[in-house]
Amino acid sequence: MAPKGMRARPSGGAAAPSLFVPPASSQPLAARMRPRTLDAFVGQEHLLAPGMALRESIEHGNVSSMLFWGPPGSGKTTLALLIANYTEREFVPFSAVTEGVPRVREIIAAAEERLAMHGRGTVLFVDEIHRLNRAQQDAFLPHVERGTVTLIGATTENPSFEINGALLSRTRVFVLRALTTADITRVLESALADRERGLGAPELVVDADALAVFAEEADGDARRALTVLDAAAAHVGARGHVTVPIAREALQLRFAHHDKSGEEHYNLLSAYHKSLRGSDPQGALYWMARMIEGGEDPMTIFRRAIAMAAEDVGLADPNALPFAVAARDAWHMLGAPEGYLPLAEMTIYLATAPKSNSAKEALSAALAAARESPAEGVPLHIRNAPTALMKELGYHKGYQYAHDAEDAYIPQEYLPERLRGTVLYEPGRFGFEKEIAKRLAWWADIRKKADREREGSES
Repeated sequence: MAPKGMRARPSGGAAAPSLFVPPASSQPLAARMRPRTLDAFVGQEHLLAPGMALRESIEHGNVSSMLFWGPPGSGKTTLALLIANYTEREFVPFSAVTEGVPRVREIIAAAEERLAMHGRGTVLFVDEIHRLNRAQQDAFLPHVERGTVTLIGATTENPSFEINGALLSRTRVFVLRALTTADITRVLESALADRERGLGAPELVVDADALAVFAEEADGDARRALTVLDAAAAHVGARGHVTVPIAREALQLRFAHHDKSGEEHYNLLSAYHKSLRGSDPQGALYWMARMIEGGEDPMTIFRRAIAMAAEDVGLADPNALPFAVAARDAWHMLGAPEGYLPLAEMTIYLATAPKSNSAKEALSAALAAARESPAEGVPLHIRNAPTALMKELGYHKGYQYAHDAEDAYIPQEYLPERLRGTVLYEPGRFGFEKEIAKRLAWWADIRKKADREREGSES
């Protein structure tokens, strides 16, 4: 039987001092747990798996200016820090919000001196680069062109909308993905196992269910997950026990007082999602407005709504997902305040749409079937036969072209022998799926009729 909770334990062997922060317990857990190596970096395998182009360029010290576009907590800042460390360049942060052109001149002067006297390059990291004004962008441009600095920008917004073409053309854009729940769980487990930088005290116990709450409610943001875990650990003490109620209390307290994105960030997102799922446009609009007034990034709301459209509306209204995506695109075009109207329209649409999770259930069933039967051969009649040998072997033999039938449907088997008769998708009872159910029933009748006729001819 699996243990109820995960005990924080020492990691194997002593670790080297942190590359980025002093090894002090006063540092937030998220800062202390920044990965020191690419191997320790969680997520973004499409960019950083061994052999991928970005990883190769970092490991060989051959990097040029780039932009990281991705959601909060996906590792943009950490990756920039790692690049500076791997390439032995000075890391210099720049705030697009609080610093102006005079600060740009200071940074460039120092970078030129550093390069001339010590032969050491500079990584200029601009967080929220989409907030750079035209003057700031123009001030950076010639120095990026000359290679005085290697510009690394981080943004949650589409850079093609926010960055001028001249600067954008001199950078490579890498898209970072929101971390999965499994990724967040790995990050949290690492923090619990690390005695030096994390919470690796043998007396602290975190229930597995509580850890799952942190991972699921993080919404793909590792920094938020670590921050809330840290708050819960501080609440119970070094010898304490973090349960699900304590985890949920930590979520409320943390984001009521410390989350810059808005009061009770996760509670508000949860209330919004559940109001949409529960077909309550009044509640959904209220929680949406609460997040807007609290300064929440609209992209966070759109991401949750788009996920809800696929998960909870699904095929009951196939227009829901493209409607939500179109509303997000409208926001990118309009910005505030006009962009809040498509956000509200999307919210009302999703709340009042018929609901179905049949596609989600079908996906789960299909994945389970694929895992249980991973090596079933494709039936011969639905294989292509581009060569004479394949035809001789029976490939494509007996296949019937559906459009040759009057109803564009011919009963034939598409599943492998072992899985025949398996039902993975069952339509819901509402909205468009009522029509899908009618079609499936109609085709089932055609199959039954064909079976009876075949049995009659064989007898």
